[in-house]
Amino acid sequence: MILDEIVNRTKKRVERLPDTFPEPNGFSRTSLEAAIRSSEQKNPVIAEIKCASPSGGIIRRNVDMGMMAGVLANHGCVGISVLTEPYFFGGSGADIARVKKAVGVPVLRKDFVIDLRQIPETKALGADAVLLIAAVLKGRLPEFVDAVYNAGLEPLVEVHTATEIDCALATNAQMIGINNRDLATMTIDRSTTRKLSNRLREENRLIVSESGIRSADDIRELRPYCDAFLIGSSIMADKRPDKKLEEFLCA
Repeated sequence: MILDEIVNRTKKRVERLPDTFPEPNGFSRTSLEAAIRSSEQKNPVIAEIKCASPSGGIIRRNVDMGMMAGVLANHGCVGISVLTEPYFFGGSGADIARVKKAVGVPVLRKDFVIDLRQIPETKALGADAVLLIAAVLKGRLPEFVDAVYNAGLEPLVEVHTATEIDCALATNAQMIGINNRDLATMTIDRSTTRKLSNRLREENRLIVSESGIRSADDIRELRPYCDAFLIGSSIMADKRPDKKLEEFLCA
């Protein structure tokens, strides 16, 4: 299973992490949650800079991270998500700093967080928020959510099943991402957001729909069930990422 492969490679990667990290210099913290809640855009979009993926292969080559982030921020996204996983997604931790220096919107680090040392690492890189995947962390999720908040960052907890929602709701996480992609099979079903959103609405959590959003029609389909959208491949694969982002914002 691809998720197991990614986690195994991540374990080897984090073995090399130090126990302490320096405080980031020159970066001011910006709240992703507040940016979504206060957005004046009809459809708040977290635009993801993603160069490759296990399911799609190479998405975009020779990306200037700072320039791409600036284009997307200038065209109205509420935040920038940066994939830092190197082996399957072509990312790098250094990309966070490149993006953070270029934009004033919040920056989300998207990676496979399995070790508590990755949280101070995320802070040192300059990110404002970090993805925590319930399917990966399982019973350790509450500990990681607390550690993220204690570091002065914000967690975006990703779920795909009703059981994972129970786990997420047992934490203090205010932002919950519903992944329409099944990480076990890599298949996409956008109805996942619709099916899982009610529980989160009842608990007043902020809902972000993730994966499989390709058109304005998809936005209109999902809009009643979420508060924001995280979109990567569709924007990055387009010849005009700025125009594709505008399509989603104005749907």
